Amino acid sequence: MQEWITNIMVSMNYLGIGFLMFLENLFPPIPSELIMPLAGFTIAQGKMEFAPAIAAGVIGTVIGALPWYYAGKLLGHERLQVLADKYGKWIAVSGGDIQKANNWFNKHGKKAVFFGRLVPGIRTFISIPAGINEMDILPFLVYSTGGTTLWVSLLTGGGYLLTKAGKNYQLIEEYLAPVSKIVLATILAGFIIWVVKRKAR
Repeated sequence: MQEWITNIMVSMNYLGIGFLMFLENLFPPIPSELIMPLAGFTIAQGKMEFAPAIAAGVIGTVIGALPWYYAGKLLGHERLQVLADKYGKWIAVSGGDIQKANNWFNKHGKKAVFFGRLVPGIRTFISIPAGINEMDILPFLVYSTGGTTLWVSLLTGGGYLLTKAGKNYQLIEEYLAPVSKIVLATILAGFIIWVVKRKAR
């Protein structure tokens, strides 16, 4: 897969980044943790610039999130779960993934779209419950863009810094794994505090 991603990025440049990040949202097995650090590696070689690379990654991701959003809005929770269990194996999506993302959204509301972009296992699927729960498209795009910009910038910057330090840019997944866990723990802690305060009142 790495060779395929590299070939597309080399041949299509910034358009290739956007295309790959679009696909990453439609087909979860394609990892953003490989695409954007490779962009950082390319930037470190002087073959790309930071701002256009990050913009391409963000635009591709947000556009790729829209089919899932509208699938949730048009098909609904139960029908999507049935379809995912029946056909989702072809794109590595299960009914359990949809249920997990929906639970996340119901717990954290609109902010789940922002923070969900930083959490493995949720990042791709958070668009579905946003559609299921009929979140307005404008806030969805704003929160998606914000969270995606942060994630894409971390991946790209990490790939760039590792390359400059003489290390393999693929180590970025190992370095950023704790960041995702910290984000998840912070959100869960905030939710628990909110529940405790509400019960106290």
